[in-house]
Amino acid sequence: MAEVQVKDNSGKGGKVRSKKQAPHVDLTPMVDLAFLLITFFMLVTTFNKPNVMDLGLPAKPKPDAPKPPPTEIDLSNSISLIIGKDNRIFYHQLDQAGLNEQTLQETSFDREGITKVIEQAKARAKDQSKFTVIIKPTDDAVYKNFVDILDEMAITKNEIYGITDVKSWEQAVYDKKVGASSAPAAPAADAN
Repeated sequence: MAEVQVKDNSGKGGKVRSKKQAPHVDLTPMVDLAFLLITFFMLVTTFNKPNVMDLGLPAKPKPDAPKPPPTEIDLSNSISLIIGKDNRIFYHQLDQAGLNEQTLQETSFDREGITKVIEQAKARAKDQSKFTVIIKPTDDAVYKNFVDILDEMAITKNEIYGITDVKSWEQAVYDKKVGASSAPAAPAADAN
């Protein structure tokens, strides 16, 4: 800031000296910048709304309420998805007697994979309004794949789906299938 220096007429003809003041930093531009940054980030955060998928979870049962009977789902009205390791996903529509390594089918997470499988199974269902997708992640499954399947439920507009553990007989077939397809080949014996 500019200061006007007034000449002191004390009768002496010497040099005019200005009063020494302590140096200071003008913080006005810094405050302006701070308000601009605050305004900018407030606007940016309002533009970036979080995308959250609604999960319809059942109400917590009351302690004194009787335990409901297990839900029975018709196999022709459902599909079971088993999320495996190494970004692999398997599916079936069979019971314990019909499931084996050949009938446990594998697909991929893309549009031509799991989406097509779900849509075809829903089209073949007896009652499409009660079509149920049963999601069964294994212990080897990656969380990202689980979220991808939940996204597929929204994409394919399947409102009825359940998340449960893999049954022991499904786990046995899964282990055989994964073990058989991912096991390294045995080395050939030397002829020498």
